Amino acid sequence: MNKSELIEAVAASADIPKAAAGRAVDAMVDAITGALKSDDQVVLVGFGTFSVKERAARTGRNPQTGQPIEIAAAKIPSFKPGKALKDAVN
Repeated sequence: MNKSELIEAVAASADIPKAAAGRAVDAMVDAITGALKSDDQVVLVGFGTFSVKERAARTGRNPQTGQPIEIAAAKIPSFKPGKALKDAVN
C-alpha cells in the first residue's frame, strides 16, 4: 500500500473526502516526524512505538576497493510494533 492508497482507505473508512483524508495523513506524518526530530517518542497503544535510536560510529569497508572507511554516528528512526498489531498480522 502506498500513500495514495492509504489516503483512499482513510477516506472510505472515515466517510470523508479524499482531500481531507490527505491532509489528515500528512498531518499525522508531520506530527510523528516533528516528535522524532525533538528526540521524543510517539506511542500509539495497540499499534506501536516510534522512537529515535543512536547508532555508534564504526569502521566499514568500501566493497570496491576494500579500503577501510569511517562511518559517522547517526540517529535513526525506529518502530516497535505493539501486541495488537503483532496479533493482527499473525
